[in-house]
Amino acid sequence: MYAVVGCSNCSALWVTEGRPETTQCPRCGTRRKHQKRRKFVETDDEAHAREIRASMLANRQGEGDAFAELDSYAEMERQVGDAGVDDETYLEDSGVDTDAVSAAAERVEQGAASGSSRKETVLSALRNLDQPTEGDVVAYAEERGVPASYTRKALQKLVRAGEVSESRGKYRLL
Repeated sequence: MYAVVGCSNCSALWVTEGRPETTQCPRCGTRRKHQKRRKFVETDDEAHAREIRASMLANRQGEGDAFAELDSYAEMERQVGDAGVDDETYLEDSGVDTDAVSAAAERVEQGAASGSSRKETVLSALRNLDQPTEGDVVAYAEERGVPASYTRKALQKLVRAGEVSESRGKYRLL
């Protein structure tokens, strides 16, 4: 349930959802019980409530006729979606290889789905390899798409943070 409500102090109008116990005016900050607020319209459709509020604001400013000539919010949103160029066309015209972008996005999504980050890959190498050297960890991480430069920096940070120890070129998790 959506309601267009008004503030008795500053005459602001806004849309509320549900039946909260209290509401606060977004303009002046006055808080009152929701049931005490003046409700101009109650509806199950949020878009309809927004349209009513917009119409009321236009009428207050003497622009009711101009507002009546406008399309609905849903129709204007559809028109905006149809206007201009789509993202792929824009990127291609800007000189960006959209296939490479799509492939990179897919790799990121796969990494996010598996819960595997670069740091997690380095830690996994330390867990899974027997007495790994820096070269072993770098090779393990590179096979999984982690750059060697990142792996070396991550190892140094993990050692400084005390999460990993390094002795005679061999690493182990603590």
